[in-house]
Amino acid sequence: MEQPFDLTLIWAVIIAFGVMMYVLMDGFDLGQGILFPFAPDEHYRDVMMNSVAPVWDGNETWLVLGGAGLLAAFPLVYSVFLPALYIGVFLLLAGLIFRGVAFEFRFKAKTSRYLWNWAFAGGSTVAAFAQGAVVGAYIQGFATENFRYVGGAFDWLTPFTVITGLGLVAGYALLGATWLIMKSEGEVQQWAYKLTPRLLLAVLVVFAVISVYTPFVDPKVMERWFSGLSFIWLLPLLALYCAWSIYRSVQKQQEGLPFVATMGLFLFTYLGLLASKWPYMVPPDYTLWDAASAYESQLFLLLGFLFVIPIVLAYTAWTYWVFRGKVKATGYH
Repeated sequence: MEQPFDLTLIWAVIIAFGVMMYVLMDGFDLGQGILFPFAPDEHYRDVMMNSVAPVWDGNETWLVLGGAGLLAAFPLVYSVFLPALYIGVFLLLAGLIFRGVAFEFRFKAKTSRYLWNWAFAGGSTVAAFAQGAVVGAYIQGFATENFRYVGGAFDWLTPFTVITGLGLVAGYALLGATWLIMKSEGEVQQWAYKLTPRLLLAVLVVFAVISVYTPFVDPKVMERWFSGLSFIWLLPLLALYCAWSIYRSVQKQQEGLPFVATMGLFLFTYLGLLASKWPYMVPPDYTLWDAASAYESQLFLLLGFLFVIPIVLAYTAWTYWVFRGKVKATGYH
């Protein structure tokens, strides 16, 4: 029986949207942790942590949402990715746990506050690096036979995945700095203004290395980008325009535009990645349709997601609206 809708495509859009929302939402609060060791003193760290304290746990909803959707709609991804990336995923979850515990204990600690500072910084950095390494492993592909992973436990760890991991750490730090520009004031804001151009330069350098490296990691990406001019070349051009907007807006001491432009930089880079790998869900061999679950399973879960996603968007928007003001070491005002 012919199905009226290609639910696999619909689910691909949902998963891509959920992942992008997680990267943008959780990226800037992971960025606060990455920048934590470089803050001049505890006052700066109090402002940084308070700027994300009301929203950080809600931001991680998108990770849960995307993970649950991925398991139900594309089970082959789990059956290949988890054996291939077990250590990387463990590091990601361990980093998120340390970061979350630090949120709860740092303000209550007295003599041990420095330990929670390091837990917050270390957890955020490890989680960001692990996410970037997982992206790199996805780009370089997996050794599979008969829909099973046949590689080793450390095949994911290569020079390329180390570069992508460091690139995401730098990118999240940039998101964190521009978020701090928007949410802080005074000396903390000026410190964030000074950091942003340096972080932008680091991100552009790493992204340039990854862009040159990627076609040699996956010949299909080489063919996709260099077989002729196409619309996908607009994506890196738009990303470069966002980078220029970040630099110019920081020079003009604008508050909101640096963060918005940084989100644009991430968005167009992410779309470039999707355009490079389309339609492979488990590269280098398996497409979306190879990885998809049964039509009935996709339909059943989709009916639930049609209710859940608007609710998540609504309470996320409400939370950000309530805590829309500037932040000080003692809280919002």
